[in-house]
Amino acid sequence: MWTNENRGRYDRSGLRYPSDLTNDEWNLVECLIPPGKRGGDKRTVIIREVVNGLMYILSTGCQWRAVPKDLPPRSTLYDYFDLWSWDGTLNRIHHELYMKCREAASKDASPTAAVIDSQSVKSAEKGGLRLIRRVTTRERRSRARSGTFSSIRKAC
Repeated sequence: MWTNENRGRYDRSGLRYPSDLTNDEWNLVECLIPPGKRGGDKRTVIIREVVNGLMYILSTGCQWRAVPKDLPPRSTLYDYFDLWSWDGTLNRIHHELYMKCREAASKDASPTAAVIDSQSVKSAEKGGLRLIRRVTTRERRSRARSGTFSSIRKAC
């Protein structure tokens, strides 16, 4: 419900972009990001700016090359996105925030019920995606097996 208290809590007008993390949001995420690798050069990028850049891309749906100049370079953003997707950091962040959100709503950390619609039950009974794909795609045959193929060229 939009009360004066909630309006203040969700007000993003003081941020550079609406997708930027507030200090409270950053405190939740910061501990879930792995430290830089040992050895080599020290990390020179500000990780909070990387997260803000990724949030900008995800919230606006912009192309990598359309990232604003005041965020880290697109190559840096993509490299961190790729690394964190591969090592599971993004999944851990999502899972942790999901559980905290459910607990804040006085619910169990994991849902105890699921909704299954009749369409998904029907497709599961028939064999799922494999059968659907076979029915919806044409069978491919070589021309040699077809009765209309001829090795003799027709005159125009």
